[in-house]
Parts: sequence; structure tokens; C-alpha cells
Amino acid sequence: MAYAAGDTILDDEYNVFVNSSTSPFGYNHFAGTGSTVYGWGQTHIPVAVAGEKITAAQWNLLFNGLINVANHTNVSLNATTQAIAAGESIAIRAALITDLAAQAAAIAGSSTGATALTTSSALTTSNSSSNWVTNFTVEQSVSFTNANTMRWFFNAGGKVRVVTSRTGNGGTSGGATTKDTNWTTLFAAVGNLDIGGAATTRSGSGETLSTDGLANGFHDLDDNYTVLIKLTEGTSPYTSNYIEISAKLNAAVGTAVTMTVKSDSRDGSGEATYTGGNTDGVDATPDRVGQCRVETFVLSPNDTQGLASTITKSAQAEVSNATDG
Repeated sequence: MAYAAGDTILDDEYNVFVNSSTSPFGYNHFAGTGSTVYGWGQTHIPVAVAGEKITAAQWNLLFNGLINVANHTNVSLNATTQAIAAGESIAIRAALITDLAAQAAAIAGSSTGATALTTSSALTTSNSSSNWVTNFTVEQSVSFTNANTMRWFFNAGGKVRVVTSRTGNGGTSGGATTKDTNWTTLFAAVGNLDIGGAATTRSGSGETLSTDGLANGFHDLDDNYTVLIKLTEGTSPYTSNYIEISAKLNAAVGTAVTMTVKSDSRDGSGEATYTGGNTDGVDATPDRVGQCRVETFVLSPNDTQGLASTITKSAQAEVSNATDG
């Protein structure tokens, strides 16, 4: 039966709004357990019994749930989608199907408008040796209690953040070399690399984007590394230097519980190391790089704007850390 203003609210139509797993998706599918890009792990709304008269209390469970979803996605509802006051007769809300579709689409897009996110302190910090040349490669992982929690985290707007930086100087006397300065610029051009559910973003800008995999997010990953970004130094003579950040899961989405991120900093510009003939004030290691660092964080969907509770990771680890040269 078509859903139109003036109609009696039937139990089977109410159940579509609550429980449909096909378009138009019901509340339980996109806000409850869901599957793939749908689901936040929120409490399911009970379906109506066949032949049951729909009550104001049942209607309000649906509306209040939808209002909470909209508060988190920051996708507005139509003005008529609202809870019913005590004693008010139940009327058809003509915009309900439109609102359900809009919230389902926002969640399928990984809730990119969500702002109720808590940024963790650094979960894992990996340092290179005190100075290096050739490469500094790190793998770090973030894990979740189960596969559903991992999906819900990303579907609700959660992100895994990777930050690379230089923390030391490569010069013999402890000063910064020209190469140090260029690596600092390259790391800053990446900025915060945030891996979301549907895509990845960088807060930095500049340098040469050699590989652009930023359209990939959690839902695009599998158990092989996908390059999210390869950024190459744009200033001669260091144009052979680059940083490449990749990510993979330990299984397919829906089964995976762990994301591993690899940060590979490569110094291909060579090294000129001077020896005993140095004069005072000439750096013996002008082409080495000072200590560098990779850190991971999570931005966890929290309960301040509609979610019942915060959705976050359960563990983290440094998988590998190698400095060559």
C-alpha cells in the first residue's frame, strides 16, 4: 500500500520504516547492526505485531531514534519529522521516507558531516634511529573488539589518523641540515592523514602528489596494502625523496578487526659524508636526516550528539620499525 498523508498507519508499513534492509532502508538497518556501509550498532526498535494498532509510543521510538541519527550526521530532518506529544493524535508524516533515505545515505557515505568525534592521544609512536639515510619504514596497527564494531566506527565517521614528523637534526654538531628542512616540509605537506570509511584526507598541501589514493577509505581496503598517498619532494636536489603511506585490513570488510598502516619514508638523493680533511664549521654529515617519527591516533564517534555510546578501538601496536642507513 502506498504511504500518503491521510492514510491509516498500518503495522506492515511501520515495520518497513523500522526494519527494512532494502531501499527505502529502515532505521534498524542503517542505525542498528546493519551490514557493509550501513549500521552504527544502536539499539534496535521493536517491530509491530501483525494486526497491532500503532501507538504514539511506537511512533516516538522511531522519530526519536531518527532525530538522534540526524543530530550525529548533521543532516537535517524535515520540520514535520518530530515526536508526538502526549494526547496528540498520530498523523502521517509525509516527509518520513525522504528523511529515512537522507540519513541512510549519510551513513552509507561514512557520516562525513559528523563532528562528535574524540581525538585520542598518540596510540603508537615509532621513532627512527638518531639520524639516517635511505629509508625509514614503520607499520602500526589499530584493532577493534569485533568486525561489527570496526564497521560501526567508520560508518559513524570515525577515522584513523597518521602523523609523520621530524624530531631531530642530522648535522654532526646537532644542527639541522638542508635535507632536514626539506623533510620537515615534506611531512608538513602530508599533515594529518585521516583514513575514514569512504575516503582519506590530508590536512597539508604542496609538494608533488605522485600517487593519489585518497579516494580510498576503510570500505575500499582488503588484506593487501593500498597506497593512500605518495608525496615526493618538489625541491632540487631532493626530488628523489618521498613518503608513501599505505593501509590494509587483516581480512575483508565485515570480517576484519585490524587495520595496519605502513609509512615508508625514502631518501633517494644520496649522501655526501666528509672525513678528516674537514675544516672547522663544515658539517661532516650534510645529507643525513635527523630522527623522524610516525604516530597513529583515532578520532572516535562519541555520544555527545546522538549516539548511545562512544565507538572506539580496543588495541594498537607497532608491527615493525626499520631504519636503513
